[in-house]
Amino acid sequence: MGDQLIKVTDDQICCDLDGEAVILSLKTGTYYGLDQVGARVWALIQEPKTITDLLHILLSEFDVDSARCEQDLRLLLRNLNKAGLVEIGT
Repeated sequence: MGDQLIKVTDDQICCDLDGEAVILSLKTGTYYGLDQVGARVWALIQEPKTITDLLHILLSEFDVDSARCEQDLRLLLRNLNKAGLVEIGT
C-alpha cells in the first residue's frame, strides 16, 4: 500500500481555519474537520503523492514515532477515502 497514489477528489471544497481544515463534500453536503496534522496531510495531497512520500514528509516535520505515524496516516487516508474525499490507487 506504500506505493499507492493518494489523490484528492474533485467534488469537494476546503478552507483553512487557523491551521485546521474544514472540507465540504459537494456530493453529500457533509462537512469534515481536520486537526493541524490532518490539515497538513490534506495540503500535501493537493498534488498526488504516495503514502511512502507522505510518511517521509510527516516524519521530517513532526516529532512522532514512525510506526505511530504510519498507523495514524493510514487511518486518516482510509477515512478520507470512505468519505469520498480522496482516491487511493496505483
